[in-house]
Amino acid sequence: MDPHDTSPPPKQEPPSSSTTPPPLSQPPITSPHHHCTTTTCINCGGPTTFPPPTPPEPPTYIPIRMPALNLPPNSATNTQQAIILTPVPQSQRVPTISLSHIFQTPTKRIHSKNDIVRLHSSDTLKNFLGFIVALSESIRTHKLSDPCNLSSTVDSIISILQTLIQFIDEIPPIPQSSRYGNLSYRTWHDRMTGNAESFMLQFLPPDLHSATIELVPYFTDSFGNSSRIDYGTGHETNFTAWLYCLARMGIIKEGDYQAVISRVFVKYLELMRKLQLVYCLEPAGSHGVWGLDDYHFLPFIFGSSQLIDHKYMKPKSIHNEDILENFSDEFMYLSCIEFVKKVKKGLFAEHSPLLDDISGVPNWNKVNSGLLKMYKVEVLEKVPIMQHFLFGSLIKWYSLSFSHI
Repeated sequence: MDPHDTSPPPKQEPPSSSTTPPPLSQPPITSPHHHCTTTTCINCGGPTTFPPPTPPEPPTYIPIRMPALNLPPNSATNTQQAIILTPVPQSQRVPTISLSHIFQTPTKRIHSKNDIVRLHSSDTLKNFLGFIVALSESIRTHKLSDPCNLSSTVDSIISILQTLIQFIDEIPPIPQSSRYGNLSYRTWHDRMTGNAESFMLQFLPPDLHSATIELVPYFTDSFGNSSRIDYGTGHETNFTAWLYCLARMGIIKEGDYQAVISRVFVKYLELMRKLQLVYCLEPAGSHGVWGLDDYHFLPFIFGSSQLIDHKYMKPKSIHNEDILENFSDEFMYLSCIEFVKKVKKGLFAEHSPLLDDISGVPNWNKVNSGLLKMYKVEVLEKVPIMQHFLFGSLIKWYSLSFSHI
């Protein structure tokens, strides 16, 4: 074209009125004015080159262990609001009992939502939750291998848990067609229950031997249910209640709290993971894909506390396989993530969307406080879980004040 040519451009032919679809090799042409889901435009009624919508493919996540309960996404809205509005629980000192204390067999007291409301207005629940917060704070910024006070009681409890692990090796699973709930677990559970009282007497002083009537039920409820062959956050809460009872008796002191997490709870977690894998325990009332984990909650609280103010590891670091491989032995949260990835197949965001969402939280302090609130709402305020919880003289039903205990 001559740059000095000032003649008008040639007249363009008007576009043809016929609508000819593009060849199959070309992608369909999209238009902002056509929002179609069929081969006919819903706005103008004319034909469109949009292909019919393809149905969504099923998720690739196929769980190894089928969750007992899946909460649909829309039902989580009210729960999420309840968690947001819940104040962050604060640590409390555990009041110890007097020498004249009379122990009693603990019983179930929760049957309805009204009972939950009464419990959460009491000092009993506030102090129990405050004990969990104090345990969480005791491990803050500490690695699991850091030196800590190892009392004779802590050593005895670790030895008891190790004995229970040995029981598993001595009671192998039996061959059976059922995928879940190996019947050998009942044999293991019977042996654990039969030895429970003698376990307590290993560390109780003579003047507290009568406490076994109250301690044994919490202890034997800490490792799953032998009838259903399942395990869940309610059993985990019972183990923490057993530790709380020991604190109420002065058997466990505040100076032991770090060891209670880094030694005792770590050993308990080792035991429970082995029970879950060897005997294929069903998740008890699990939220499945909409929960943190099929079985556990508390190690995520304690583990997030460990990582508060860590210079390098952030919540998003759980997606770094090198970090998981090299540091899961030292940090409980990373250990939990590694275990979840080991037993569940598929994309992490699909089989553990809540944990994936938490990885986007900016810091571990927010993760820890959020999980504490979530534990209160999702575990301690749920009738299906707390209806199995026991109350006696150490964890008193509906106590308005500890002053008279």
